[in-house]
Amino acid sequence: MKHSYILLAVAVMMTVTGCDFFRKLAGRPTSEYIEERKLEILRRQEAAAQARLDSLQREQKAVRDSIAALDSLKQQGGTILNPSKLGGLFATKLEARHYIIVGTFRERANAESLLRKVSDAGEYSPALISFRNGMIAVGVCPCNKLPDAVAALESVRKNPFCPSDVWILLNE
Repeated sequence: MKHSYILLAVAVMMTVTGCDFFRKLAGRPTSEYIEERKLEILRRQEAAAQARLDSLQREQKAVRDSIAALDSLKQQGGTILNPSKLGGLFATKLEARHYIIVGTFRERANAESLLRKVSDAGEYSPALISFRNGMIAVGVCPCNKLPDAVAALESVRKNPFCPSDVWILLNE
């Protein structure tokens, strides 16, 4: 009879308390904890998916901006050249992807003279760029994005030191 009371008490206890009671006693996670973890994992997956989507949208915007910049450059009659078309760079490691080239010279003294004029004009961060074919260019407005380079080209063209045949160097 005692055994039947004990079994009855255990049966009542199981129906009232459920499996979580025994899970707690055994040191195992409860159903509430498991649900919280599932929700946390879902939130992380959703955040990762949103981050990927945001990244794709930023890249798409960058591509659209670059295409718009190329169209603008084409309308202005501008040119983009890669250093390999000029024989490649000669021991000059450029820090930016794009430079506005305001002059290209055979003699270093002429390039340095233009460099001083550009430096006197102010904000353009001029640099001498040497090519393997012996030419030395004066580059200004280093930037890494094409839309920025096109905007800089428009700005530089307004200066008296800027020739009509200014172009953009694409450092790849």
